[in-house]
Amino acid sequence: MVKQTCITCNNEQGSVLLLLMVVLMVVGLLTGVAGSSWKTIVQRSKEADLLFKGNQIRTAIGCYYEFSAGPKKASNAAGPKNYPRRLEDLLDDSRTVQRTKHLRRLYVDPMTGKGWALILDNDGQGIVGVRSTCTKKPFQQAGFSEENKNFSGKQSYRDWEFVYKPRRNKVE
Repeated sequence: MVKQTCITCNNEQGSVLLLLMVVLMVVGLLTGVAGSSWKTIVQRSKEADLLFKGNQIRTAIGCYYEFSAGPKKASNAAGPKNYPRRLEDLLDDSRTVQRTKHLRRLYVDPMTGKGWALILDNDGQGIVGVRSTCTKKPFQQAGFSEENKNFSGKQSYRDWEFVYKPRRNKVE
């Protein structure tokens, strides 16, 4: 009988060890799923932040461009229009006596935490827009606002270009 008790004890210890291994495997799988979900949540949040900040910079570039740099002419036409040479010019536009802030603060690229890639005009002098340098594939592939409609189907965040395009006046 003593031998049977020892054999039974050994079998029970093996069952507990097996049960413990199964529990650890399930906890590991759940942790992996939670980590993957968290990564997705963080990327979606950064993506929304990228859209907001990129649009803010595009709007500020537009305000800077449309802001008359010179005195109005007799024909009431605005003075020469130009793009900012640096993003810092959006914070402090000193082209006139009254300084103007077109942007409250400079934003970093939310996808990388670094500076933006600048998109220059044809002369290579002024900044017409910004884009991210992140090569990850965006979650959002459709359903963009009118100003961002060309972001549909892009393969990476670096393809999302926040460019200001002046509206052309209709000639009568």
